[in-house]
Amino acid sequence: MRIVLDAMGSDHAPAVDVEGAVRAARRFGQEIILVGRQAEVEAELAKHDTSDLALSVVHAEQVIEMGEHPSLAVRNKPISSMVVGMGLVREGQADAFVSAGNSGGTLAAAVTGAGRLGRIRGIRRPALSTIMPTVSGTALLLDIGANTDCRPEWLVQFAVMGSVYAERVRGVAEPRVALLSNGEEDTKGSAAVQEAHQALRQLPALRFIGNVEGKDLLMGAADVVVADGFVGNVVIKTAEGVASMLLQLLRTNIKATPITSVGGLLAKPAFRRVAKVLDYREYGGAPLLGVNGVVIIAHGRSDPLAIENAIGVAVDAVASRVVERIREGIEGVPGAEEPEGEAGAED
Repeated sequence: MRIVLDAMGSDHAPAVDVEGAVRAARRFGQEIILVGRQAEVEAELAKHDTSDLALSVVHAEQVIEMGEHPSLAVRNKPISSMVVGMGLVREGQADAFVSAGNSGGTLAAAVTGAGRLGRIRGIRRPALSTIMPTVSGTALLLDIGANTDCRPEWLVQFAVMGSVYAERVRGVAEPRVALLSNGEEDTKGSAAVQEAHQALRQLPALRFIGNVEGKDLLMGAADVVVADGFVGNVVIKTAEGVASMLLQLLRTNIKATPITSVGGLLAKPAFRRVAKVLDYREYGGAPLLGVNGVVIIAHGRSDPLAIENAIGVAVDAVASRVVERIREGIEGVPGAEEPEGEAGAED
């Protein structure tokens, strides 16, 4: 198995990305292809013991920066690490692509430009997903930003793709799938959500449990939660902020008095376990579902542990043949008869 890593992706590239790749190559025993400015990447590799590790470098002079317009950057930078790396997967020289770079750029590179993978036949729009911790484990939330306005049939397809991923890669048996709405009743939510609700009820192969509200999301009410990209993005950013706030409040208040400080010391192991559950690095990255290849997007502020785990997610997705399973799962789903014109990242 060969995994491509965008070595220029993270906020602290290439040092963080290279270290993560070295750790992943050692841990998973797979070949890692680092794509980026060769001299910089090789200089970082020289800082590590890479003996007996399957690591190689492919030169890509350009870099798509975080603040750039995704579609324009992909069009104007055909020899960027993203486009070149994606092209390796398209040409069959690699099995998956991982990047902690501009997420919109990764989406655009996957569906447009010289290295595009395109969409799985029948998929109207790809969806960005993320793993969210819950009180009982984790839930897959999608879309979190690829499509701010969604048609009902897109939401239905997101549900199917999310269910396949949860079962095949996350190992969830008969995953519970829900729509995120402002009420549990099937008459709640936007017009698109209501129509998608009725359509999902007609898919016997899907374990659709109806609507869930925001308060239920983190309580483990569903294994896969579907929303449009606008709502999903607000939810994930809010959740990240709440988690950071709670951890900060705990640290501050534990140190407030001698008694709470002692109690904090006694509870330290529990706090560490909770902090680990809330730590995005533990989940590595999440898939861009619906494209014709395995693409994993990691957080821009990823450290070596996050990069290592993102590569692990890619390894699992390839081993589980998630693209093939989605292709099979989408057959016969309403709206999948004929794909629309080539979809790109939103401008």
